[in-house]
Amino acid sequence: MASSLTISGVSAGYGAVHVLEDVSLNVASGETVVLLGTNGNGKSTLMKSIMGIVTPSAGGIVAEIDGTRHDLIGLSTEKIVNLGIAFVPEGRRLFPNLSVEENLLLGAFRRAARPDIARNMELCFETFPKLKERRRQLARSMSGGEQQMLALGRALMSTPSILLVDEPSVGLAPILVQRTIDAIRQLTERFQLTVLMAEQNFTQAIRIAHRGYVIVHGRIAFEGRSAAELNDNDLIRKFYLGM
Repeated sequence: MASSLTISGVSAGYGAVHVLEDVSLNVASGETVVLLGTNGNGKSTLMKSIMGIVTPSAGGIVAEIDGTRHDLIGLSTEKIVNLGIAFVPEGRRLFPNLSVEENLLLGAFRRAARPDIARNMELCFETFPKLKERRRQLARSMSGGEQQMLALGRALMSTPSILLVDEPSVGLAPILVQRTIDAIRQLTERFQLTVLMAEQNFTQAIRIAHRGYVIVHGRIAFEGRSAAELNDNDLIRKFYLGM
């Protein structure tokens, strides 16, 4: 079923510190949209605002899932996850002393996902064979790339309709960044997900994004209506390509 995300005029921050100012963007059903920005420009704050971790001071956030509109402002993170919105946070945030399989099972706590645990587990193992090989291994003993795969798999165990991914390339070697981005594309196509991905690695993000936005100092500075339009933008040349 169709799922979309609409953010309208969102302002948010931490106490007296204002991070986001009047941010508006949308992600249509089945799209992969990238939010580009260097560190400290508000990407993670926007993701946390969508997930109810940060409460915006102004604006609206609406998710449409299976034909029903949901106003996310004021909902708890648990309720937002229960709607079918999954979040892969920056830094992965795994349970380090639990096994791969235990981390995956914790991703399936929402009621709607429980009947699909066996199927989703098998799909995760098909997508990430290394996780199947190491299903009994503790998460903390895995490499950064393997931990990122586990974080993605854990999110998919919740049977989401909308997937938020925050800085999947952080801390990974270039070859692992490429593999991670390719895995996100594979998963979004296979599970027909609607995806918002915050990323500062332009060259990798643009490979899978249908379109995107550039955020600078907490404001949307540019909207690229296609990957080609993003690639031809002066802000992109300045911040990412050194031109």
